[in-house]
Amino acid sequence: MTALHPASLRRTRRARRVCRASMVLALLAALLATAQEGAQLTLPRVELTAGMYRIEAQVAQAPQERQTGLMHRQEMPQHEGMLFVFEQPAQQCFWMKDTLLPLTAAFVADDGTIVNLADMRPRTLDSHCSAKPVRYVLEMNQGWFAKKGIRAGARLGGAPFARR
Repeated sequence: MTALHPASLRRTRRARRVCRASMVLALLAALLATAQEGAQLTLPRVELTAGMYRIEAQVAQAPQERQTGLMHRQEMPQHEGMLFVFEQPAQQCFWMKDTLLPLTAAFVADDGTIVNLADMRPRTLDSHCSAKPVRYVLEMNQGWFAKKGIRAGARLGGAPFARR
């Protein structure tokens, strides 16, 4: 058996430390990516109003965007939400299978009138549907509408609800 020269031994130990550190960094990067895997954070945004309150809503318009919605999101600022836009009014039903946040869905008519509200629990398959055909659904953190005193019959403002 041959002995390693002390300088070679130091280089070998240093290489092992660098290798271990690289593996740890790669593992951390993978964990961070998984934590928000599939979360839609870069959709277009629109400003809406509910009475005197401003809402910054991401717009989910394409079928894949609507299907993913707020799934995998771990947090959402209180003044933000997601506006789901459908091609035509129909009964819209939502569930929360891979959604981590408790949400309230406002089912909204073409003119911005809230038809009905539904509180939705995270990670459930319960179906939450509009009381009549709607084109829009606005999801906010659960309790946002109640805290602001906004109920069915209230009108939302913003570009999507301008006269067609």
